[in-house]
Amino acid sequence: MYNLRDDLIPRGTRGEVVADNQPASEATPAPDQRLARLSDEFFQVKHTADPFSATLLGVSGFDGLVPDVSRDGSRADAAKLADLERRLAEIDPEVLNQADRVNHAVLGRLAWAMRADLEHALWETGASADGYSAPQSMMFMAVPATSITEAAGAEAYLQRLAALPPFLDAVLDRHLRAKADGRIPTRVGVGQAIDQLTGHLGLALEDDTLLSPRMPDGIDADRVRARASEIVAGSVRPALRRLLAGLREELLPVARPDDRVGVRFVPGGEEGYRAAVRRHTTTDLTPEEIHQIGLDCLAGLREEWAEVGGRALGTGDVEEIRKRLREDPTLRFSTSGEIVATVTDALRRAQEATGGWFPDYGISDCVVEEINPIKAGNAALAYYRGPSGDGSRPGAFCVLTTDPGERFVYEYEALAFHESTPGHHLQIASAQTLTDLPEYRRFLDAEVCGYVEGWGLYSERLADEMGLYTSDLARLGMLSFDALRACRLVVDTGMHHFGWSRQRAMEFMWDNTATTRANVRNEIDRYISWPGQALAYMIGRREIRRLRDLAETRLGPRFDIRAFHATVLGNAAVPLDVLDQIITTWLPTVPA
Repeated sequence: MYNLRDDLIPRGTRGEVVADNQPASEATPAPDQRLARLSDEFFQVKHTADPFSATLLGVSGFDGLVPDVSRDGSRADAAKLADLERRLAEIDPEVLNQADRVNHAVLGRLAWAMRADLEHALWETGASADGYSAPQSMMFMAVPATSITEAAGAEAYLQRLAALPPFLDAVLDRHLRAKADGRIPTRVGVGQAIDQLTGHLGLALEDDTLLSPRMPDGIDADRVRARASEIVAGSVRPALRRLLAGLREELLPVARPDDRVGVRFVPGGEEGYRAAVRRHTTTDLTPEEIHQIGLDCLAGLREEWAEVGGRALGTGDVEEIRKRLREDPTLRFSTSGEIVATVTDALRRAQEATGGWFPDYGISDCVVEEINPIKAGNAALAYYRGPSGDGSRPGAFCVLTTDPGERFVYEYEALAFHESTPGHHLQIASAQTLTDLPEYRRFLDAEVCGYVEGWGLYSERLADEMGLYTSDLARLGMLSFDALRACRLVVDTGMHHFGWSRQRAMEFMWDNTATTRANVRNEIDRYISWPGQALAYMIGRREIRRLRDLAETRLGPRFDIRAFHATVLGNAAVPLDVLDQIITTWLPTVPA
C-alpha cells in the first residue's frame, strides 16, 4: 500500500533539481528525475511483456511483438518489476511535488499488481476463450486491431504473424506444465477454447480475422496480404491445430468438473485469488467483505425495481417485473439494424449533453462497430476499444448484433452510456490528451479495473441524471445491470473463495437478475475464467459515488459537478485509494 501525504493535490508540474554548485551532468539524479526514469522503464516493461494489450490500448511501437508466456518469461518479467519496486521504494514521496507523489503511488500499485499477476499466473489454471484472460483470445482481438499507417507498420504486422506459431506452442506448453503441477483447468473453460479454435479454423483462409487489418494508400497492400496469407496458412493455422489437439487430448479428459470451478481448488489458488481481488478492485477489501456488499446491494435495489417497474410495466411485484423482462417478446429487437440505431442515437444524445457535465477535452467522437459474428459465441454484449495514440484509429463502441431476437431492447441504452459516452470513451480518450502525465498513465485499462469499470458503471447512473434515458423501460435496463454487477460480487467470491459450484452460482444470478439463462451461463463462465475482475464494477462505482457524496456534503452550494468530474478524470485512471487522496485534497482548494 502506498500512502499519500495529506497535502496532495490533483495536478502539478514536475521540477528538475540538481545539487547546489554541481553541473547537471555530474549530479546524482534528483528524486523526481529518478521517478520519471522509472515511469519510462515501467512503460517499456509493461508493453513489451503484454504487447497485445498495447495494441488494443492504441500504444504504438509494440505491434511487432508477441508475449513471452513461458514460465521463464514470466519469471524474468516479474524480476524486472521487483527490481523496479525496490528502486521506487528508495524514493521518499515526501521530497516530491504533489503530481509526482501521485505518480509514485500509482507506479507502486501498478508494478506490484503486474508482478503479482505474473507470479500467481491464474490464467494457466484456466484454459478458456475469455477475451482478456486467455492468451489466444487476446491474439484474436489484438492482431485485427493493429493500426497500420506506414510501411514500417506493415512489416511489424508481418513480424508479429511470424511470431504467432511459437507463441501458440508456448501457450499449450504452459498449460501442460500447469497440469503437471496439479493446476488443472476447468471443463467448461477448456470446452470454450476448443469451440473457439474449432470455429476459427473452420473459416476459409480469406475470411480469417488475423488477415483483417486495414492499410492506407501508399502501402503495397497486395504484397502484405499475400505474405500474411502465406504465414497464416503455412504456420499459424498448424499451430492453432496443435493447440486445439492439446486441449482435446491432454486437458479435457482431466479438467475440473462444474462443482470445482473456483480457483481455490488448484494449488496456490486461494492466495492467488486474494491477490486478484486486491489487484482488480485496487482496494484492500477482503472476499468476505465484498460478498456481503453484494448481498446488501441486491437488497437495496428491490424498492427501486418496484418503483420503476410500476411506471414502466404497471406492476410493482419484483418477480413479475423480472419475468416480463425475460419473457415478453415485444421487449426484444427484431433486426440488427434496430440495435445499431438504438445505440447510435443514445451515443449522439450523450455526446451532445456532455458540455454541462464535463470540461471540453477535445476528443473525437466515438464510433459504433458491430462485433464480427465469428466472435459472437464468446463475446460480451458490448465492449469498448480505445483510440490509437496517433489518432489513426478512432475509439469504438463494439456491440453484439447477432441474433437480435435474443437481445433485450431495454438494455442497450445503458450499454451505450457505459461503453461510450459518458463512460469508457470519454474517460479513456480524455486520458490520452493528458500529455503532462507520464506516458504509461495515459494508456491504462484493466490495470486499474476498479477505476475504469467503476467509472463505466457510474456513468450508467449519471446518464439518468443527465436525462439521457428515453423511457422508464430503459431505466429498468439500468437497474438490471446494477443487479447483475451486484450479483458479480456474490458469485465471484462464492465460487473462487467459498467454493460454490457453477450451478449454484448460476441459480443465484438467475434468482436475482432479469437476464436469461443463456446470459447467466455466459456471465458465470466469464467469472470462472477471470477470477476477481468481475468485482471491479460495483466496488469502483460505490467508491466514486462515495467521493461525490463527500464532495457534495463538504462543499454544499459550492459543489460543481463539472469540477468534480474534471478532478476525477484529471489524473487519468488511478487506483481507488489514490483517487480518494486526490478528491479529499482537492476539496479544500475549491474557492469559497
